[in-house]
Amino acid sequence: MSSSSMLNTISISVSDDDEVTGRMRVRVRPKRKKPGLRGRRELLRWAVRAAMRWWPVLLFLPAVALLLLESSRLGRKPSDEVGDNLADSAKVESLKNLNRLDPTTRVVHGVRERCLKILSPEKLENLEFPASAESNFPTKRVVYISDSSDQHSGEHYTITQNEEATRFNLFTGYQTLHEREESFKANETAVVHCGFYSENGGFKISDDDRSYMQTCKVVVSTCAFGGGDDLYQPIGMTEASLEKVCYVAFWDEITQSTQEKEGKVIGEDHMIDKWHVVVVKNLPFSDQRLNGKIPKMLSHRLFPEARFSIWVDSKSQFRRDPIGVVEALLWRTNSVLAISEHGARSSLYDEGKAVVKKHKATPEEVEMQLNQYRMDAIPDDKRFNGKKALAEASVIVREHTASTNLFMCLWFNEVVRFTSRDQLSFPYVLRRLNMTKVNMFPVCTRKDLVNSIGHQRKVKPLVRLTS
Repeated sequence: MSSSSMLNTISISVSDDDEVTGRMRVRVRPKRKKPGLRGRRELLRWAVRAAMRWWPVLLFLPAVALLLLESSRLGRKPSDEVGDNLADSAKVESLKNLNRLDPTTRVVHGVRERCLKILSPEKLENLEFPASAESNFPTKRVVYISDSSDQHSGEHYTITQNEEATRFNLFTGYQTLHEREESFKANETAVVHCGFYSENGGFKISDDDRSYMQTCKVVVSTCAFGGGDDLYQPIGMTEASLEKVCYVAFWDEITQSTQEKEGKVIGEDHMIDKWHVVVVKNLPFSDQRLNGKIPKMLSHRLFPEARFSIWVDSKSQFRRDPIGVVEALLWRTNSVLAISEHGARSSLYDEGKAVVKKHKATPEEVEMQLNQYRMDAIPDDKRFNGKKALAEASVIVREHTASTNLFMCLWFNEVVRFTSRDQLSFPYVLRRLNMTKVNMFPVCTRKDLVNSIGHQRKVKPLVRLTS
């Protein structure tokens, strides 16, 4: 066979693998850039172009969202907002402040000193009560109007147009504007409305509690109606004070039920630790804040034999010796009434604006009250007798005298007639009676008297059942 024919007959077999390999060698291309990087750059360029084109809309949308958020907040009831946050904030405050005894101090002329200087326990042990600081006040006797002495009766009394908005009832009596004006006149015997007008007026106390209250000579009192606050045991007192001082807390049945769930059960002796708890039946007002003004302002009616009283709001824990407090704030200053000055404002009319702004009362009822005070020529002065005229009023220390009893009666009548915000009516009554011997102590003194805990929960309204 010739070589040429051999070449013609040689066959070459090619496997599939060799074929693939050949193709791969043939189709090799230069390494490409990652497609993801190019995609991101294109997306970025697109976003920049879109932002340049639609920037007014991008600015407008957040503004609309913010406007909607603010509208929803304004539309929401302040009470709802408070109710949502009360429990958490109060518990935080409780953990921080409860049972603290450390003194509150301030710097005076470069020297740090205590805001409230109380006598040592040894001196308090043998302290004798001094003579009354009351002097030169024109009223020597206060007579309280009742349904048996008043010409008006609850059934036949006709409310005039000016009195429609008031909350006078069988507990308060039906004070006319003429009687209101007469009550501020400096008579030796003052005849005034001062609660407890009728036996059918409500605020019922058991005979056992009433008998106990008549034994008190010095009393520390508080109240919690509607279940809003817990009961905090007083601290910082001496053994001598425990023997001389009554601690009385006023509850309603709502608070009693709420506190029992917290493990605070009234004993058969009416006591929870140091507090004698009085459960009041048939509260006279639907407004629980107004019910709270009764023990706050009318302690001389509730404790007829007491000579001195200290009121403490239920959101606070009293933490000083009561006799020491009376000595420091009344006897040492020759005062018959001691009350904390307002920390934020000094003007009655500025306080009215703040009450409306914080939704503590309606603009209409505040304006009605302030218009009456303007008509009565109450100036917009920020001081009275050299001190702030506006009080914070969460702690009140007083001697039960004709002047302070009259003051408290008229103050109570004002919060019934107008708003329950007693800060508005305090300076009015103070000026109308021209009260002297009033110790307006600074805020730091109030902070030394109590541990501020805050309200624990939303107050439950009083529901009246109609037959």
